[in-house]
Amino acid sequence: MLKILFHLLTDLRRAGPQYRRQRNSQPNGFSLVELMVVIFILGLITTVVVINVLPNQEKAMVQKAKADIAILSQAMESYKLDNFSYPSASDGLKALVTPPASGARRGGYVKKLPNDPWGRPYQYSNPGRSGDFDIYSLGADGAPGGEEEDADIYSD
Repeated sequence: MLKILFHLLTDLRRAGPQYRRQRNSQPNGFSLVELMVVIFILGLITTVVVINVLPNQEKAMVQKAKADIAILSQAMESYKLDNFSYPSASDGLKALVTPPASGARRGGYVKKLPNDPWGRPYQYSNPGRSGDFDIYSLGADGAPGGEEEDADIYSD
């Protein structure tokens, strides 16, 4: 085994300078044209991704708001089961975080109140537009009303 290793090392030492001369005679790196082609291809890929992903981001934010509102609505129903009424408008959604006075639960109905996808707190009104309560987000613009992604998102 040592004999084979010794022969390999001596062969490498003999071939070393010739190998180095051959390797150094070849140009290193990339040409400007090759770099420009790679940059152009990366630009095309980035453009395609941006065109296909950005419109879906607004849809995803609206879907997240709807999901959060559905979870808060379910917590509101649990609150009513324990307390026999929904929280007042002055108590708001913060009533879902605190445990009920009846001692029926150890914790609240939600661990913490989420913000809507645009970073603002969800709104609560009691009575609601067409039911006992409304939980809603004011949409991307943060103002009542609006269309498309700026439209208000209400609980069903």
